[in-house]
Amino acid sequence: MSRAARIHSSEDARRLAKSRLPWMVFDYIDGAAGREMGAARNRAALDDICLEPRILRDVSNRTLDVPLFGKTAKRPFGIAPMGMCNLSGPGADLMLARLAARDSVPVGVSTVASTPLEKMIEVAEGNAWFQLYFSGDGAGSFKLAKRAQDAGYTTLVVTVDVPEVGRRPRELRHGFTMPFRIGPRQFLDFALHPRWSLTSLAAGRPQMANFEMDGFDFDRTESRAKADWETLKSLRSLWQGQLVVKGVTNTEDAQQLKSMGVDAIQVSNHGARQLESAPAPILALARIRAAIGPEYPLFYDSGLRNGEDVLKAFDQGANFAFFGRILQFAIAAAGEEGLHRLWDILSAELSSAMAQTGRTGLV
Repeated sequence: MSRAARIHSSEDARRLAKSRLPWMVFDYIDGAAGREMGAARNRAALDDICLEPRILRDVSNRTLDVPLFGKTAKRPFGIAPMGMCNLSGPGADLMLARLAARDSVPVGVSTVASTPLEKMIEVAEGNAWFQLYFSGDGAGSFKLAKRAQDAGYTTLVVTVDVPEVGRRPRELRHGFTMPFRIGPRQFLDFALHPRWSLTSLAAGRPQMANFEMDGFDFDRTESRAKADWETLKSLRSLWQGQLVVKGVTNTEDAQQLKSMGVDAIQVSNHGARQLESAPAPILALARIRAAIGPEYPLFYDSGLRNGEDVLKAFDQGANFAFFGRILQFAIAAAGEEGLHRLWDILSAELSSAMAQTGRTGLV
C-alpha cells in the first residue's frame, strides 16, 4: 500500500508526518503559542458547533463551486499562506501552486515562502495571492508589495495579527530559526530522520526566497509593532487590486476595515500561533458577519481539519475558507500524491456533509 493510500483523514496525515519529519520541523508546523491552549480552544469551539441533518431533499446534484472576487473557485476552500513550506518536503510550495491551478483556488504566497513569488504565480496560473507582513520601518514591506503587483498579483493579503512574533515553546526548545541554521542539536535530529534529511537537504537548505532575490535580510523576530491604521491606508493607496486583511476577530476592527475600503476580511487568530489567550475566531465569525452586513466578503481560517469544518464556517457567515498546516502534513506524509489525496478527502467530506444537511450548494 502506498503512503498516500494510508491517508483517510487529516489526522492520518498528521500522524504519518510526525513519524517522518525531524522533531524540530514537525513542531514548527504543528506548534502554537504558549501552552497551546489557544489551539485547543480553536478546535473545541469548532467541535461544539453542530450541523442539522435534513431529510428527503433531492441532493443528488451537488456543487462545491463558489464565486470569489469575480471568478469561480472549484472548491469553497483554498490554501492559506504558510512560511517555509519546503521544510515539509522538497518543492512543497510548487505542489501547492499546482493544486491551486488545478482547482482555480487561491494559494497564499507567504512573505517568507521558500519559493520566489514570481515563480509561484506562474505555476499557480494566476491563482496566487501574496501575503504581506509589515516589518521594521516598513520600507522592505512596501517594496515587496510593489514587486508582487509588478509580478501580476491582483490580491494582497495583509496579515495584521503579529505586532510581535508569538512565543512558541516547541520552536524555542529546538532552536528553530529563520533563516534556517543547522547546529549540533539540529544535525542529530536530522540524522535520526534520514529519509527526510536525504531528500530535503539534498535539495538545498530551505531559504526565504523573496529576500534572497531582493538582496536584504529578513529577521523573523523583528518587531512589527509600528504598523497602524495609517500604514494600512498607505497600502490601500499603493495596491491597485483586491486588499484582504487577515487576522481579525474584533467587530469594531472589522467595521473600520470595511469603512477604509478593504475588499475582504479574513477572520483568523493565526491558528493560535501568536496569542495563546485569543478567542476562537469561529465564535467571532457570526458577530462580524452581523456587524458588516450580508454582502461583504468574509473569509475564515484557524483550526479547520475536515470538510465538515468548512460547512460550519459557512454557516457562521464565511464566504470562503482556508486550510493550512494539514496540507503540509499531507506533503510530509506522502508528497504530492499525499497532498492530492487529502485535498480530495476534504472535498468528499464537505460534499457528504452537504448531502446530509440537505444542501446542493453553498451560495
